[in-house]
Amino acid sequence: MTDAAAIDAIQVTVGQGSRIGLTISLAVMIFSVALTLKPEDFAFLGRRPKMFLGGLSTQIIGLPLMSIGLAHLLAPTPSIAFGMIVVACCPGGNVSNLLVLMARGNAAYSVSLTAASSALAFIVTPIAILGWSSLYPPTAELIRSVDVDMLPFVLQTGMALGFPLAIGMLMSTFRPKWAALIQPFVYALAICILILLVAVGIWSNWELLLASSYLIAPVAIIHNASAFALGALMGRMLSLDNGSRRALAFEIGIQNAGLGLVILLTQFPTLGGAAAVVGFWSLWHLAAGMILAGGFRLWDRYSRSARV
Repeated sequence: MTDAAAIDAIQVTVGQGSRIGLTISLAVMIFSVALTLKPEDFAFLGRRPKMFLGGLSTQIIGLPLMSIGLAHLLAPTPSIAFGMIVVACCPGGNVSNLLVLMARGNAAYSVSLTAASSALAFIVTPIAILGWSSLYPPTAELIRSVDVDMLPFVLQTGMALGFPLAIGMLMSTFRPKWAALIQPFVYALAICILILLVAVGIWSNWELLLASSYLIAPVAIIHNASAFALGALMGRMLSLDNGSRRALAFEIGIQNAGLGLVILLTQFPTLGGAAAVVGFWSLWHLAAGMILAGGFRLWDRYSRSARV
């Protein structure tokens, strides 16, 4: 079996106990995000609707569309392509807000886009994963081969995301002090559960993943770089100011890959290759984001010194 075929053949063994743990992790993860969402986070919709909707459309439509185009260009194995699509269908990651602050971007715009994509994730993410996957023949065939029932998948994933999202947003709105108090602990719990379960999966498939890293890493790195570039390009097309263009670049380049990984492990455990791609992305996009933020700060310093 070739390395490419071996990637598509990876299966992550998920027992009943692990499946329950992953489902709890998913609920806790979304709950921790929802605890940070406040009505004022969506104020950009009223103040700058073109700016808000343009950025959100880039997140929900532009990134998956670009990912399919990149899959046609790079022609990765079906499971790797599916992992690319899953990442692209996830909401923005909260760490993007921190990176935007580091890069001296428009933090309020970043928070608004993260909040909106997270609030819509319970319905957009499961439908988008199946919808966009069906438009790329190799992933469409892959989904048919694992016999995924569309309606149960959408309903199960939607409910797993929707209930904790609603409870967290209600608490954040009506009991903001409680939300602020428990959010750091809830977030830490979700991360600990996820790290433990993922570590077990990596340990079980370590040799195969190590041997196949030369196929996974380049695709994930190119995909992530293209996402940052898409955000920056759309910022120019929307005629945004410099700080807002930086914010949009981070919003598109930093995805909630942890959410995508849990969805894959709970709903598509036989597609371990896709999980490997998303797992690599979840580590790489943080490193790439830090490098990009540092680059922006160096550019600002150079620009100021050049004007003196």
